[in-house]
Amino acid sequence: MIRLIVYLVLSLVVALGAAWLIALPGTVEIAFGTWRMSPGLGLALFIAIGVIVASILAWAIIRRLIGAPAALARSNARRKEKAGVEALSDGMIALQAGDFSRARMLARDARAKLPENPAAQLLEARAELALGDLSSAREHYRALISNERTALAALSGLYEQARTQDRSNAAITFARKALSLSPSLDWASEAVFNDLATKGAWAEALEMSASLPAKTKSQKATKKRRQGVLETALALAIEETEPDTAYEHANRALKSIPDFVPAALIAARILINRGDTRRASALLRRTWRAGFHPDAATLYAHVKPGTSAVERLKRIRTLVEAPDSHPMAAIVLARAAIDAYEWSVARNALAPFLGKKPTRQMCLLMAEIEEGQSGDQGKAREWLSRAVNAPADPIWTADGVTSEDWAPASPVTGRLDAFEWKVPVQTRTPQKTLSATTPDPATLPAIKDAATPTKTQP
Repeated sequence: MIRLIVYLVLSLVVALGAAWLIALPGTVEIAFGTWRMSPGLGLALFIAIGVIVASILAWAIIRRLIGAPAALARSNARRKEKAGVEALSDGMIALQAGDFSRARMLARDARAKLPENPAAQLLEARAELALGDLSSAREHYRALISNERTALAALSGLYEQARTQDRSNAAITFARKALSLSPSLDWASEAVFNDLATKGAWAEALEMSASLPAKTKSQKATKKRRQGVLETALALAIEETEPDTAYEHANRALKSIPDFVPAALIAARILINRGDTRRASALLRRTWRAGFHPDAATLYAHVKPGTSAVERLKRIRTLVEAPDSHPMAAIVLARAAIDAYEWSVARNALAPFLGKKPTRQMCLLMAEIEEGQSGDQGKAREWLSRAVNAPADPIWTADGVTSEDWAPASPVTGRLDAFEWKVPVQTRTPQKTLSATTPDPATLPAIKDAATPTKTQP
């Protein structure tokens, strides 16, 4: 309603203005050669306005005619660009869908329509890489490296190609180049970091890990654990040659991962070698109570060099206050009691677990007890036969490989922090350990020996 009123008012004002102009007194003399004209002042103004409008329209028509070829060219270019963008979009969809031949065809169509767009060439390179045309893909990627906008994408493609061809050195070279251009690049950081871990370059890996950003809470937690594992790996590598430095690294690892068994064992061994048995005992006692790891208990028993088996049993008894609280507590106490020829103590320690489903190590210990206490070979063989199908005991496990000793990385994949203390589901050829697969009865005596923990000498 308001718009209508405003429109009517403006129309009235224009009409009044036009009437006022026409009614103005006076004339205008227009002479052109012999032609004379004397219109009124208002009419002359209308004629002037008409001439101006006609001139503008004429110039617009002439300009449109003159610019028609250029406008047509621009229109064709826009249609070509639109078709190129559509081809590029469809090519990306085809690449993600796994239709690599169509993706390459669309990429070439996009390159023809968008010669200045590097994304089309990148799409073609990706498609050729997926199709196995490695030489063509490599040429495209190398051409894209010179462009700042596509350098990282090209290096990523070259890295994937090198990995496909099992050229690990070339792959790491491309990853390092990408990392120099963008220090926060995830795939390059992971590739270089994994290479350092595989080579055991723990100092460089530790330095690199410290420089990597961690923004979210989960990233910070992951980085903190990775730092702890790397500190432990470095401490393990230099424990014999640089014990003081190794002890500092082990302590930093324990700050990152409290009660981390490998780091605690390294620190405790160094303290024992220094003669600081009190701090070593306190550390091992805390580590044992945190996870009931047998290595912590074994080292705790040997914290004083030269002690007898009876003295070691006494120390284990102070550590294992309730052997029925955890299966590993019973195994540790039984092992120490067997070494001290305290057969009844060993039997009583294992007794709460024998009626349920004793583990393989428990069965082997019971075979030792039967043979050592009464010399009953029949009962000993019965326990050895039960060990064949008994559940496995926890052991360091990574990628199907078991090991008595913790290692920083998997021997199969080189993955950092791969080893876990757990009951293995299945194993490959074990490293210094008994296999978690079902043993052959003929090898039971050997398994029995292997199940006996090695006395750790500080």
